[in-house]
Amino acid sequence: MLLALPLLAAAVGAQAQPVVVQAGRLLDRPGSTPRGAATLLINDGVITEVRDGHHGPEAFNVADARVVDLREHFVLPGLIDSHVHLTSDLGGVAGQLAEVQRNAADNALEAAANARKTLAAGFTTVRNLGDGDGEIRALRDAINAGKLPGPRILSANTSISATAGHGDPTLGYREELHAAIDTGGNVCDGVDSCRKAVRQQIAQGADVIKLSITGGVNSRISAGLGAQMFEDEARAVVETARMYGKKVAVHAHGADGINLALRLGVDSIEHGTLLDADGLRLFRESGAYYVPTLSTVNGYIERLEANPAAYTGEVLKKVQWRIGITGKALERAVPAGVKIAFGTDAGVSLHGRNADEFVLMVKHGMTPAQAIVAATRNAADLLGLGDRIGSLEAGKQADLVAVRGNPLEDVAALKQVELVMKGGEVVDR
Repeated sequence: MLLALPLLAAAVGAQAQPVVVQAGRLLDRPGSTPRGAATLLINDGVITEVRDGHHGPEAFNVADARVVDLREHFVLPGLIDSHVHLTSDLGGVAGQLAEVQRNAADNALEAAANARKTLAAGFTTVRNLGDGDGEIRALRDAINAGKLPGPRILSANTSISATAGHGDPTLGYREELHAAIDTGGNVCDGVDSCRKAVRQQIAQGADVIKLSITGGVNSRISAGLGAQMFEDEARAVVETARMYGKKVAVHAHGADGINLALRLGVDSIEHGTLLDADGLRLFRESGAYYVPTLSTVNGYIERLEANPAAYTGEVLKKVQWRIGITGKALERAVPAGVKIAFGTDAGVSLHGRNADEFVLMVKHGMTPAQAIVAATRNAADLLGLGDRIGSLEAGKQADLVAVRGNPLEDVAALKQVELVMKGGEVVDR
C-alpha cells in the first residue's frame, strides 16, 4: 500500500521522517545533461536539497533520516501521462457491452485498480480526459486524502461533445434506449448549450475541460473524422473554460478541427492525426502542446489479434486507418518545433503499459531525451503543475523513478521501472 505520510503528518501537525535518496546517476532536469552520483534530501514529501556525490544523513544533519539506496540505478522525475481513461481498458464490441453492463461502482473499482497499475509503472501524475459518472473525481479525492494508492490525478469529468459527436454516449444504441443513457450534461448544441455544458463539468469538480471537436476512431457512427462542431460552439466552450480558469484539451483528428481549436487558443491537441502545414504554424504561434497518443495502435492491434471481430463496421475501418497513419503527424511536428507532451490514451491501450509510448515516440522521430522531456517537464507545464513536478529540484515534490541502464540511450529501460516514489514515499509495487 502507498503510505501518504506527508498528508497524514500535515493532518496532525507532525514532521514526516526525512528521506535521503542516493542515486547512481540523476536526471534532475530533463533536457539537461544528467548528473553522476548524487543525493537528494527530502522533507515532508518535498525535495529540499540536491548534492553531487553520495552522502549519508549525517551530511545533512538529519541523523534520523531513512536512506533509499539507488546507487546502482538511473534516477529521473516521476513520469506524467497527459491522456488516460482510468475507468476501463476494454474496447470495441466488448467496451460497448460493458457500458450497459457495468454500473458506476464497477467503474470506480476498475479505475482504482488501473490507477494502482499506472503508479506502479512509474507514472506519478496523470490527466484523465473523460469518465461518465464522476468515478475519477472520487478517486482523485481519495488518493489526495491518502486513502488509496494511485497517481496524482487531474480530471476532466466528461468530455464535451456535440450531438452525434465523439463523446455522445447514445451512439450505437437503439433510439428507445437513449433516454436511459445519462449524457452527464456533456452533449451540447449551440452557444448557450455549450456554455452550460462547461459550467456543469466545472460544477462537478473538473480540473480541466476536454472538448471533442472532431469525429473519433471509436465513435460508433459513419460521420468521418473531420470537424463536428461549429466555431461559435467551440469558442463558447473555450471562453467559458477560460472564465473559470480552466485549461482546454481538444480531441481532434481532422486538420479542420485541429486548426479551429488552435485558432481558439486551446492548450493541447490530443491525437492530431491529420496535422497539416497550417496546423504546424498554428502550434508554433499559439504555444499549444501536441499529445500524440501513439499507444492507441497497440490496443487496436492486440485486440484484433486476439479476436478479429473485436471491432466491427465503421469503427473497424477507422481502426485500420489509424493503425496505418499513426506517427506520421509526430514525424512532422518534431522537426517543426512543436511542443510535445506525453500522453497514451491508456484505456484504448492497456493501463500499466504506459511506457510503451516512449518506444513509439522514438520510432517516429523523437530522441530518447526529447521523449523524456515530453513526459516530465513538458507534461508538467501543460498540466499547470510545472512549479511542483517534472524535475527533481529543491521545492519540487519528491516524485521519482529508478531504472537499470540508461534511458537516454535506450528509452525502453523505462518499461522496467524498479522503484517508484511519490511525495517522498516509496510505492509498494
